[in-house]
Amino acid sequence: MSGLTDLDAILASLEVELRPESVVYVTVDPAAARELPSLATIAEAEGTTVVLRRQDADDRGLAYELTLAWITLDVHTALEGVGLTAAFSRALTDAGISCNVLAGHFHDHILVPELRAEDAVEVLRALRR
Repeated sequence: MSGLTDLDAILASLEVELRPESVVYVTVDPAAARELPSLATIAEAEGTTVVLRRQDADDRGLAYELTLAWITLDVHTALEGVGLTAAFSRALTDAGISCNVLAGHFHDHILVPELRAEDAVEVLRALRR
């Protein structure tokens, strides 16, 4: 299935889903990453970054800096679609909310500070045209 490419159509179809569990970033060596119940994994020169449920990190005694909320943008955009990331990052910036973006094949996912999750959802829902 092809995704949407027109920004107006993307924003008109935008659904915002706040996942119920808090998440964190941890950095581990690649072998350790394979043993973790990761939600996302990114190989970097400094180590393997893993996104985990906070409870999973706590259960394993893994250090992290910030507790985040995971928001999924439930709209199927094409990989070559232009403008969605700019639109939501600008809106969140204007609201003073930091974000970290993960993009999958079907959806964009935004990690925001847990204490600002509801504010972020409100800002993102306001993008619908």
